[in-house]
Amino acid sequence: MNHPAHHGPTVTPKRRHPDSTGAAPVGIVIATRNRRASLAVTVRNLLALPERPDVLVVDNASTDDTRAMLARDFPQVRVLPLPYNRGALARTHGVRALDTPYVAFSDDDSWWAPGALGAAARHFDDHPRLGLLSARTLVGPGDAADPLNDLLADSPLGTATDLPGTQVLGFLGCAAVARRTAYLDAGGYHPLLFFGGEETLLAYDLAARGWGVTHCPDVIAHHHPHPRPRTGRPAVVRRNALLTAWLRRPLPHALARTRALAADARRDPHAR
Repeated sequence: MNHPAHHGPTVTPKRRHPDSTGAAPVGIVIATRNRRASLAVTVRNLLALPERPDVLVVDNASTDDTRAMLARDFPQVRVLPLPYNRGALARTHGVRALDTPYVAFSDDDSWWAPGALGAAARHFDDHPRLGLLSARTLVGPGDAADPLNDLLADSPLGTATDLPGTQVLGFLGCAAVARRTAYLDAGGYHPLLFFGGEETLLAYDLAARGWGVTHCPDVIAHHHPHPRPRTGRPAVVRRNALLTAWLRRPLPHALARTRALAADARRDPHAR
């Protein structure tokens, strides 16, 4: 299912590392809003990676000094300022702005382990059908395993001969790497979902278009979420799960169901 993505404002010019002999195959997109302090930690960790990836921050209309901090402390990082908060769709703006064949996603409280992006690039190079790769996620300063790791590793979809890892239909948005062409082919994140379980629909859309979505535990991401609970998130996640089920409803089934309901209504005078 293709989801139209609106073009955002102009991104700051691309800055190459002066000593690089070629572009890194994986770029990084960070979507952020009003989290200057944690964003600085994330960017610092990403810039220290041996892969030396291009880092692009898509700012969802922050009202703090996020943009000033980036310009002052991290001038080598590209910034794409959005005029208003686009939610997860900010990631699609970032993917469009990058020109690397593969795109890794970080949130403003997550980053990649050294060597993880190189391992991801090798998986994509070796498996042309691979559209998105879900990483193993380690949480907090103690590097605790995210419970999602085991759920993904035990996916009933199993393995495929032309894909690495285990096939899945879900992933964690801040611990995923995508093939840029596959991401854009599937339309990216749906604008209706904003945030909260928005990854499932993208996984469905990639699979529906023939791209592989897998969990590869040799690719590692670090996640340091704020311990404060997010008010209202469970309701948003349930809402988005319902919308995802509806949006991925097979069209022939939906049309047949509509015709059946219309026929029942014509036969039943009370249905009018």
